[in-house]
Amino acid sequence: MTYSIGQVAKRLGLTTHTLRYYDKEGLLPSVHKSSSGLRIFTEKDLEWLIIIECLKGCGMHLKDIKHYIDMCMQGDSTIAERLAMFKKQKEHLALQMEQLQAHMEKIDYKIAYYTEAAKRGSIDAVQYNKCLMKEKERIFGQTIKKLTEEA
Repeated sequence: MTYSIGQVAKRLGLTTHTLRYYDKEGLLPSVHKSSSGLRIFTEKDLEWLIIIECLKGCGMHLKDIKHYIDMCMQGDSTIAERLAMFKKQKEHLALQMEQLQAHMEKIDYKIAYYTEAAKRGSIDAVQYNKCLMKEKERIFGQTIKKLTEEA
């Protein structure tokens, strides 16, 4: 089955400008053009776009994604390098997830803090709440301790 650029854009939530850019940059090695110059996308192209968006979402730069695609086009001789690339990306993503979880804990603390302050009508009324103070020490103390250890 084939798709127009508009159909692909709608199906994947991308803009036609993005799709044209990816094609121009060589990220879509199997996109063909009709006799009138319109891009014709296949299921394989959709698979490429899904992995491109995945890698972009993980923080990979387009030049590195292009390198990955080039390796795929080279064939089996690059399997080990591709595997290493994905393992490295997974490690990077795991670190990002840890950092995001730490940020989430701080945000959750602030939500609890301000929820309690809103109930009591004052920041002063919650500053010495034992539960909140203990949670603040746990969350912010870890960060401060880590910074002082690194210094």
